[in-house]
Amino acid sequence: MDDRWLSVDEIAEYLGVSKDTVYTWVTGKGMPGHKVGRFWKFKKEDVDGWVRAGGAQADDAHSDADS
Repeated sequence: MDDRWLSVDEIAEYLGVSKDTVYTWVTGKGMPGHKVGRFWKFKKEDVDGWVRAGGAQADDAHSDADS
């Protein structure tokens, strides 16, 4: 069982987004992560649940403007 903490690089690769996006999500959208010293660490199952709950969705104002 692989239950280790993932780095920003690893979680960005897993989600298919940039590191900058991960930092934006963790500081502004409540993406579940934990600061260990100066590093952010993530549990894959926590992030999966956050994504499934809609945490990574674009702001409604931006998505509705193009409709």
